[in-house]
Amino acid sequence: MQSKTEVTLSKEFHFPVQIYYEDTDFSGVVYHPNFLKYFERAREHVIGADMLQQLWQEQGIGFAVYKTNMGCFDGVEFADIIDVRTRFYFDGPYRSIWLQEIWRPNGTKAAVTAEIEMVCMNKARSLCPLPPEVLALLSPQEPSEQS
Repeated sequence: MQSKTEVTLSKEFHFPVQIYYEDTDFSGVVYHPNFLKYFERAREHVIGADMLQQLWQEQGIGFAVYKTNMGCFDGVEFADIIDVRTRFYFDGPYRSIWLQEIWRPNGTKAAVTAEIEMVCMNKARSLCPLPPEVLALLSPQEPSEQS
């Protein structure tokens, strides 16, 4: 794996999530496994549901979580509208690393952080290289190419 000083991080993506009562435990605080769902939704938002569906249907390519490291530092509560902040980088031909944070409204620090390693797999559940479409979509662009 590359050291974090050698990687090129993507721009930061933001994804709002409304916290519903069903997301919480008896005390009104989000039940911790739900944070993984919020992170998943944010990653899907970055890549795009259309792209994910096209890759699976046309090429038999999908993504799987390989490893997760998550820390919960502040309780997220019922009725909060959180900001899921996402950055990522590529780590070789098969893997991407997603650095994600959950911020509460008016938060001064991340309430939850995660480093999630994703691998690219085919329908036989074997590793396969990240497809060119994903690399092109997610690769950092030169400033003159950004819109």
